[in-house]
Amino acid sequence: MSLLKKQIAALSIFCCALQFAYADGFLDPHSPKIEDTPVELRFGFERLQLPHDEMMGMVGGGYLLQAMPGLYIGPAAYGAITGQRGGFFTGGGEVAIRKPLYERLDIEGGIYVGGGGGGSASVGGGLMLRPHLDLLWRFNQFSVGISASQVRFPNGHIDSKQFGVSLAMDGDFMYSSPLAQGSAVITNVRGGLGFDRIAGVIGNYHPGYDVKDLNGNLYSGSLGYAGFRVDQFVSDSLYWGIESGAAVKGGADGYAEVLGLLGVEYPAIQKTIKVGGRVAFGMGGGGRIPVGGGALAKAGLYARTQITQNIFVALEGGVVRAMNGDFKSNYANMQLGLDLDTRSGQETSRTIRKMEWAASGQQYRHAIRYGGSKNNLELMGFKIDHYLSPNTYLSAQAHSAFAGNAGGFSVGLIGLGGRTNLSPAGLFAGAEMLIGAAGGGGVDAKGGATAQAMVYGGIDLYGKSRLKLGVGRVRSAKGALNSNAVDVTLSFPFGVPGK
Repeated sequence: MSLLKKQIAALSIFCCALQFAYADGFLDPHSPKIEDTPVELRFGFERLQLPHDEMMGMVGGGYLLQAMPGLYIGPAAYGAITGQRGGFFTGGGEVAIRKPLYERLDIEGGIYVGGGGGGSASVGGGLMLRPHLDLLWRFNQFSVGISASQVRFPNGHIDSKQFGVSLAMDGDFMYSSPLAQGSAVITNVRGGLGFDRIAGVIGNYHPGYDVKDLNGNLYSGSLGYAGFRVDQFVSDSLYWGIESGAAVKGGADGYAEVLGLLGVEYPAIQKTIKVGGRVAFGMGGGGRIPVGGGALAKAGLYARTQITQNIFVALEGGVVRAMNGDFKSNYANMQLGLDLDTRSGQETSRTIRKMEWAASGQQYRHAIRYGGSKNNLELMGFKIDHYLSPNTYLSAQAHSAFAGNAGGFSVGLIGLGGRTNLSPAGLFAGAEMLIGAAGGGGVDAKGGATAQAMVYGGIDLYGKSRLKLGVGRVRSAKGALNSNAVDVTLSFPFGVPGK
C-alpha cells in the first residue's frame, strides 16, 4: 500500500473513531436512556470540467454526525446527473469543520475521500478526493450556500476546480447503549436514521422495443436488477424514501441507480392489504444502458400485505425514463421488507435494537478482468448491520474500487450474519453470507449477480468500537470473477429505539 493510501486510511479510521468515542462517552452502558447528537444532511450540485473540455453535472449527498462542536464526520456519495457520463458514482466518507463567521453566516471546510467511477470517465483506479470550502447562510433548520471545491482522481485524468451550490439540513441522531438491547423505553422519537421500514427488491426492466444499448444493439429481453429501499412516513399515508439498485442479469453488469422517492399508501381490503403509488427522481447508468447524463425518473403503483407482525411483501409495477437519454422501460418488482418503527407524535413504548455502522477496506485477490488479466482489487466500503437477535444480524454493504486499475467497479450486498463471543476479554468470531450485484471497471462480473461468504474474528475496543479481520470468497454467478477476499473493518455498535 502506498503512503498516500496509508494516510487516507489512517485519517478515515481516526475520524470515525473520534466521532463515536465522543458520542458514546455520555452513555451509561446498561441504561436504555436515549441520547442524541446533532447531524447534518447535506446535498450539493456542481459542474466538473473533464478532459477535452467536457462538462459533467454532479450531485452529492452526505449524512454527517457531529463528533465534537464544529466537527462533522460521516458517509457521503457523489454521482453524475448531466452531461455524457451517466453511471458515474463514488462512495466514501467525509470530514468537515464548520464555524460561525458572522451572525447567520457560517464557513465550512472539509475533505471527501471515496472510490468509484463509471460512465467511462478517466478515473484510473477510482480513488476520488474532494476538498471544499463553503459559505452557508443559516435559517431555522437548514442552510444554503455556495461551495468552492476541487475534484481529483490521483491515479486518473480528472482534476477539476469549480463552484457549486449546497443545501444542509440540521437534525438529531437518537441512540442508546448497545448493551441495552431488548430493553423498553418510552419515547416519541425515532432512532438512528429514522426510517420506518426497509425492503429488499428484486425485479425486471422491460426496455421499449426501439431502445438500443450504447453499442447499438436492440434489447431482446428483460434486465434483472436487485436492490433495497427505505421509507419514512410523514403522515398516516404520505412518505418519502431512498431506493437503490443494480443489474443482476441481462448483460448490463455495472448498471446502478440511486433515487429519492415520494409516495402515498392507503388501506384497501379490510386493512390487510394496502395499495399505494410513488414517484422517484435520481441518477443511474452504466452497463451500456443509454441514460445520457444520468438523470432518471420513475413512477409506480403497488400492493403490499403483512406476512408477520413486522415482515411484509409487496408487488409493484411502473415505468422508468432517462431524462436526457434514450432509455425507457416498464418494470415490475417484488419486495420483502422489515418494519423498523412507526410514526408517532406521542410518547410510546419502543424497544432498543442493536445496530452497527462500519467502515471497511477489502482486497479481492487476483480479480479477473474481461480481457483475461488478473490483478488485486482494492475497495473501500460502508456497512450497516441491524441485529435481529443478540447474535444474528441483517447486513447491508456497499463497496467501491479505489485502487487496482478498476475504477468504476462497485458491489452492493445484503444478507445475514452471526457472531459469538469467544472470551470475556472481548474476542469474538462470526460469519456472513451475502448476495447482491457487482460490476464495472472491466471486472468480469457478467450479468452482475454476485455472492460473498466471509468468516471473521475480532476484538471489542473498550466497548465503543470493534476491529474485525475477515477472509472469504467473492464469486460472480455467471462471470469469471471468483476471488479470495480479505476484509478489515472498524465498526461502531449502538442501540436505537424501534418497533
